[in-house]
Amino acid sequence: MRTFVFATGIAAFLAGGPALAADEQVLPPQNAKKLSEIIAKVEHRNDFRYVKEVDWDSDGYTVTYYTTDKAKVQITYDPVTGEPK
Repeated sequence: MRTFVFATGIAAFLAGGPALAADEQVLPPQNAKKLSEIIAKVEHRNDFRYVKEVDWDSDGYTVTYYTTDKAKVQITYDPVTGEPK
């Protein structure tokens, strides 16, 4: 019985781990540009083809996109100014 209670406690702790980690993520500042405005800037770049991925971390928005000649481009944008870093 003691093993069952211990195993259940471990399972509950591991299941709650991702939920706790999600609360610790850094959010964009209150005065940040809208993500749609930043993506619009990317879409207007020369030879733009499509956006592959957008990530957020404390450095800003990192946009990964491909050009018409199939080149992969990654640019990190400042969330407040909307300009590339």
